Amino acid sequence: MRVWIVLVSILMVSYSCKDDKKYHDQKTDTQERLEVEAVGGNNPYDQAVLFQKKINEEFSNPESSPLKEKDLQNFKGLPFFPIDTTFSVVAKLQRTPNEQPFFMPTTTERMSQEVLYGIVRFEIHGKAFELNVYQNLQLRETEEFKDYLFLPFSDLTNGEETYGGGRYIDLTIPKGDFIVINFNKAYNPYCAYDEKYSCPIVPKENHLDYAIKAGVKDFKNAKL
Repeated sequence: MRVWIVLVSILMVSYSCKDDKKYHDQKTDTQERLEVEAVGGNNPYDQAVLFQKKINEEFSNPESSPLKEKDLQNFKGLPFFPIDTTFSVVAKLQRTPNEQPFFMPTTTERMSQEVLYGIVRFEIHGKAFELNVYQNLQLRETEEFKDYLFLPFSDLTNGEETYGGGRYIDLTIPKGDFIVINFNKAYNPYCAYDEKYSCPIVPKENHLDYAIKAGVKDFKNAKL
C-alpha cells in the first residue's frame, strides 16, 4: 500500500483498520519515484512489483503487521494475482467540489468522516466503469496526507478469490483531470486479517460487475 499501511491501520484510519490511526502511511512522490526507478522504471508493471515488495515487508514486520501472532509466525508472503498491466487504467476524474461530508460506516461502531471527492470513469477490457473516490476530512488537514484519496471497491472475485468485503486502492490527487488507477495495487482492509480492526465498508455504489483479477488475493484461503 503505497501506503503499505504503517501504523497498521494507521494504515488505515485512514484507510486502514486500526481503531484510531490513519489509513496507511504514504511515501513522498520523490521517495516513491526513487524506489520505482531502482526496480527498473515507472511503468505499471514496475509499480506493481514495488507494491508487492513493500506490502510484504510491512506484513513481515511485527511492528507494522496486521496479522495475528499465529499467522505472522508462518508468514512467507501475501498471495497475489499475476501482474496484469491491462488492469492499470487512465481514468477521467470528475471532481465534485460541492459535496457534503458524511460518515462512512465501518466494520465496528466507529464511523469514518469522508467527503466524495470525485467520480472516476474508465474502461477495462473494453467495458466502461465508474467509481467514487473519497477524501478523509481528518487526513486532508495534515500536510502529509492532504492529497490522499481513498478508493474502496468490490467486484465479482469477492468471497472467492479475494476478500469478501472488497478491497482498497490508495490514490493521490492529480494536477489535471486524469488519474492512473493500477488495480494491481489493490489490497485488503486490515479486518481481512484480524477482526479487531475497524475498516471502512465499501459503499454499494462502488461495486464493479466484473472480476478484477489483479492485486492481493484472499489471505484465509491461501496456502502460505
